[in-house]
Amino acid sequence: MTILDVFALLGGVAFFLFGMNVMSASLEKMSGGRLERTLNRATSSKSKSIVLGMGITIAIQSSSAMTVMLVGLVNSGIMELHQTVGVIMGSNIGTTLTAWILALAGIESDNIFIRMLKPENFSPLFAVVGIALIMFSKKQKRRDVGEIFIGFAVLMFGMVLMGNSVKGLSNSEAFTNILIAFENPFLGVLVGALFTGIIQSSAASVGLLQTFALTVGIKFGVAIPIIMGQNIGTCVTALLSSIGVNRNARRVAVVHISFNIIGTILYFIVLYGLHIAIGFKFMDQYISPFGIAVAHSIFNVSVTAALLPFTKMLERLAYILIPDREGAQTPQLLDDLLLNTPAFALVACRDVVIKMSAIAQNSTKIASHLIGAFSERESEMLVDDETTLDSYEDTLSTYLVKLFTRELTDADSYEASRLLRAVGDLERIGDHAINMIRSARELDEKQVTFSPAAQKDLQTMREALGEILDMTVRAFTNNDHDLARQVEPLEQVIDVLVREARDRHIVRIQRGECKMEQGFIWTDILVDFERVSDHCSNIAVALIQSENPSLSGHDYLAKTRSADNAEFTTLFNQFDAKYRFAE
Repeated sequence: MTILDVFALLGGVAFFLFGMNVMSASLEKMSGGRLERTLNRATSSKSKSIVLGMGITIAIQSSSAMTVMLVGLVNSGIMELHQTVGVIMGSNIGTTLTAWILALAGIESDNIFIRMLKPENFSPLFAVVGIALIMFSKKQKRRDVGEIFIGFAVLMFGMVLMGNSVKGLSNSEAFTNILIAFENPFLGVLVGALFTGIIQSSAASVGLLQTFALTVGIKFGVAIPIIMGQNIGTCVTALLSSIGVNRNARRVAVVHISFNIIGTILYFIVLYGLHIAIGFKFMDQYISPFGIAVAHSIFNVSVTAALLPFTKMLERLAYILIPDREGAQTPQLLDDLLLNTPAFALVACRDVVIKMSAIAQNSTKIASHLIGAFSERESEMLVDDETTLDSYEDTLSTYLVKLFTRELTDADSYEASRLLRAVGDLERIGDHAINMIRSARELDEKQVTFSPAAQKDLQTMREALGEILDMTVRAFTNNDHDLARQVEPLEQVIDVLVREARDRHIVRIQRGECKMEQGFIWTDILVDFERVSDHCSNIAVALIQSENPSLSGHDYLAKTRSADNAEFTTLFNQFDAKYRFAE
């Protein structure tokens, strides 16, 4: 093996890793967060967690990225440690798919159609189709498919390059001696762990092993321990991602490596215990790329089956190795680790915005009820809520700006923009809640009250405001476009109520039923009610626009409020009848 062969081998590994990275990133973009959205919702049982871990890992072709996601989610407080154990197990099974695809490289036949199943034969076609999609397609999804094809073609080019570079080793006495040394299973596990840890890709490590099996020849007794070690080495990425996160997030990495180390030890004891007792003849036979895929899958499936009943013990072990410390478990609102998978980071942002909407809704409702029934204790709680909203707004805005620097699909880019606008609207709703508190405090300090008629008008508007807040938050949380379409008619009714309330108060002042001093406070309250409903409208319109991003908010409102819109007219009349001032 010459120095040029060494360069070719290293270059092949580099091409493989680059192709895998491109393919994984494009697959993750194609999923658009659909698989990830269920991650923290479908972990109610071990079986669901395992299936989910398998599905996401297959979708993004990276168990390491899957574990990094989990570290970020736990660090953000979105998931609990116990929810991640099954997902990690499923991820280990899902990562075996790559080995099965690469195993096709070992197909040998004179039949042209069977030979076309070999990745090195059909990958050039993938490259042609991929570059055509990237260059000539206007749709982002098709370009993403093109990137997947290109990534796969580059990956397979790396495999071919690695294979060609090591062909000369088959006649090398020195290499033969190395393989004989690797028949020591402990050394095989160590080498597999070290190499995989260095390149941080079990797929590339397995691919290189399959290349050696195809071109040089490796025995089962050499390959199996290396496969065991590869599962340990793949934990390095998770360990690195756990640096600088809270203790609970670090436990995710501990669970991952504990699962793989314990599984390897158990598998090692059982396999070699039986080998000593029975004597497996296949251990001295040469393994094929297909055999490596089989061995890889059997190892991961059997380890998962063996440790599945002991998930609680793995979790307990993580707490023993990383014990609790007072004040050390403050979750990070949004973890930068999630930015490595933008679609997932977007889902995490949406979850935080949903929390923010619930706080804004609750604060505004309570603040409106403090008008005329002021409570210092409750007002202080609402001030704390406003501080929380401001903190959420700062964190989300900064995080979403970072997210915009990552490669996003058109749909995800629009969703990020929508969330950024919603954050601003929700923060402003919180500001108006504080304004209402100030008005309530002023009424209390000046020992003035509104007339009974004004209080009835206020109650009507309070109920309308409560409904539009409920409607907006539910529409946003559930992505309910039909419910969002009901927001604008109610917003228009509230605008009418505000105008009428202002006119009715002027009449009461003229009659001497209310004083001018009360009128200024009344006007401030009306402004806050109207502005809150405006912000609700903004959030609802942005949600509806997600169906048709090319439709501007101005055009939608103009079309919605037109006299020809029967649906809007019907809803407006219903809300108008429901919220009508008593005479």
